[in-house]
Amino acid sequence: MLPYLIRRLWQMIPTLLGVLLLVFLLFNWVGGDPAYVLAGKISNPEQIANIRRQLGIDEPLYVQLWIFLKQTVCFDFGNSWSTGESVSSIILSRLGPSLILLVPLTILETGLAIALGLAVAYVRGSLTDRMIMIVCTIGMSVSILVYIIVFQYWLAYKLGWFPVQGWGGGWLENLFRYASLPILILLVVSIAPNLRLYRTFMLDEIGQDYVRTARAKGVSEKRILWVHVLRNAAIPIITYVMSNLPSLLIGAFLVERFFSIPGIGREIILAVERSDFPVIKAITVYVAIATMFFNLAADLLYQKIDPRVRLR
Repeated sequence: MLPYLIRRLWQMIPTLLGVLLLVFLLFNWVGGDPAYVLAGKISNPEQIANIRRQLGIDEPLYVQLWIFLKQTVCFDFGNSWSTGESVSSIILSRLGPSLILLVPLTILETGLAIALGLAVAYVRGSLTDRMIMIVCTIGMSVSILVYIIVFQYWLAYKLGWFPVQGWGGGWLENLFRYASLPILILLVVSIAPNLRLYRTFMLDEIGQDYVRTARAKGVSEKRILWVHVLRNAAIPIITYVMSNLPSLLIGAFLVERFFSIPGIGREIILAVERSDFPVIKAITVYVAIATMFFNLAADLLYQKIDPRVRLR
C-alpha cells in the first residue's frame, strides 16, 4: 500500500506541472493583458506600464512562470484585484459554505440513488421499471433553472417553509435553515441521472455468472442484490462519485447565486464578472489538485471493497 501511495504521489507531480503550464499559457495568451483590465478604459501608457511592473508581467515569460510555480507551492496567489483581499483567505472563507452544501448532498444523493437503483433493478423489465425510467427522462430534460425558480417561489416565498435566501453565522443554522432548500433542489435535479446510471451498473452485475450461481444455491433475490450485486457495482459507483466531486464544487454556482450562499461557485462567477484573474487561477489550480487526490482516494477504496483488486 505505502509503495503504491508514494508512487502515485510522485506521478501527480508531472501531471500538476502540465496543468500549471496549461493554466499559465491560457491566462497569458488567451486572457489578454491584465494591465488594461485593471487600468480601465481611461488610462495612459504610463499607468499601463506601472501596473504591468507591479504585477510582474513585464518580466520574461519564464520568470512569470517561475513566480506562478512558487505561488502554487506556497499556496499564495497574492491579492484579489477587485477587493484587495488575500486570495487564499477568500478561498478558505468560501470553502466552508460550499462544503456545508455539498457534503450532505453527496451523501444523500448517493445513498438514495443506490437504494432506488437496487429497487428498480429488482423489478427490472416490469411496468414500474419503465414508468420510473420515463419519469427520470422527463426530469433530466427540465433545466435546473426551472427547479430553482419553482421551488424558491412556492416552498420559500409562498409557503414560507424555507428562507428565500441568505446565510448565517453558525454551520448548524446554515445546514438546517439556509442550505436545506438548495440541497433539496440539487437532490431532485441529480437523482434522475444518478438513478438511471446506477440502475445500469446493477443490471450489468445481475447478468454475471456469480449471480446465477447464487440463485442456484437458493440465495434470496434481495440478498443477491443488496450484498453481492451492490458490492461489485460499488467500484463504478465510487469512480463516478469521486470524479464528480470537483465538478460539484464548481457546478453549484447557480444555486449559490440564487440563494446568496457565499461559496466557491458563486465566487467564480463574481471573479469572472470582475476579471479577477488571481482568484480564477487559484480556484482552477486547487480544483485540479483536488481532482488528483479524489482519484487517488477512489483507487484506495477499490481495494477495500474488492480484495481482488491489486494496487500496482
